[in-house]
Amino acid sequence: MAADEAAALGRRLVRAERRARLRAFALVAPLLGFLAFTFAAPLASMLWRAVADPELGAALPRTGPLLRAWDGRGMPGETIFATAAAELAHAAQDKAAGLLAKRLNYEEPGYRTLILKTANRLSPPFADGPRAAMEAIDPRWGERPIWLAMRRAAAPVTGFYLLAALDLQQGEDGIAAVPAERAIFRIVLWRTLGIAAATTAACLALGFPVALLLARAPPRRAGLLMLLVLLPFWTPLLVRIAAWIVLLQEHGVINDTLTGIGLTGQPLPLLYSRSAVLIAMTHVLLPYMILPLYSVMRAIPPVYLRAAASLGAPPFAAFRRVFLPQCLPGIGAGSLLVFILAIGYYITPALVGGAADQMISSQIAFYTIGTANWGMAAALSAVLLIATLILYAAYARLAGTGGLRLG
Repeated sequence: MAADEAAALGRRLVRAERRARLRAFALVAPLLGFLAFTFAAPLASMLWRAVADPELGAALPRTGPLLRAWDGRGMPGETIFATAAAELAHAAQDKAAGLLAKRLNYEEPGYRTLILKTANRLSPPFADGPRAAMEAIDPRWGERPIWLAMRRAAAPVTGFYLLAALDLQQGEDGIAAVPAERAIFRIVLWRTLGIAAATTAACLALGFPVALLLARAPPRRAGLLMLLVLLPFWTPLLVRIAAWIVLLQEHGVINDTLTGIGLTGQPLPLLYSRSAVLIAMTHVLLPYMILPLYSVMRAIPPVYLRAAASLGAPPFAAFRRVFLPQCLPGIGAGSLLVFILAIGYYITPALVGGAADQMISSQIAFYTIGTANWGMAAALSAVLLIATLILYAAYARLAGTGGLRLG
């Protein structure tokens, strides 16, 4: 009987634990659903658009499999010409040719005109055969490049957009770099990382002494200083950027002051420059550096520095070897937070920066709004997301292995 009672008690405990887990899941289920609907689903849709290639399959459903089966050597056979001609003529009627033309034009400018012209002029039956009819409309149908481009677009999944986001292209001999006059995205990516790194360094240089002052100030004074630090959070971003435009413009407050006191003979080109971008971004992101630093410094007992001084350590040596190593988690967290926020900035560089100061977010906005090239916009977003994840993984590895310390 004792054994039976123990087994029954164990079963009741298991059921009670299962009910507790179900209740806990039910409590967080609305939050999980909200995150899945507003974050996970859009993110998955974006990543899918970076590799999806449905245009040729929708416009030429029977030609696509034939092109994938073609080895790409020589010219396609008459079966492919006949099928493509028939489907192109039909695609012009339901507007599917327009989407295909737009997709192929990404690979080679001019293919849009080729596809639309051919689709509108083809009219079966073809007296001299489909190949002759297509070549009569445009001689490029008798050349391999257009067919190779269609063969690359025939698969439902493609690496075209991701390669283009890295200034690469798929050629007959494999993956190669695009011509120098068309290479732009790697330059923009490195510029984005450079601006983000410079902003992070500026925030660290300015935020560290402020956080130290907050951590060592009396409670009443620290509360007032913290209010000043948090004040930018309560001011709209556009208002802050507009204030910097007023300060930095040619006849703004700063230039008028410098010329008025005789330090400069003419206004300095402060606005629409890299300096203006760094100043504005540092001002916006500085609280994100101060708060992690302050939380770490506040937890460091001041007695440690007094103990180091009592053992004969000079003030700078005590700071470098005792205080600073304990601040490294806050430095790492603040730097990571500022850097990740900085690489996604769009409004600030667009308003106070010049043409050479635009970041990768401006390219994403251009392909999303300007040209409706969702695949390219998604590919650039995926590159930015991957760079962010690599950075976070490196930080997590350093923090997990104790790498954030001074030797």
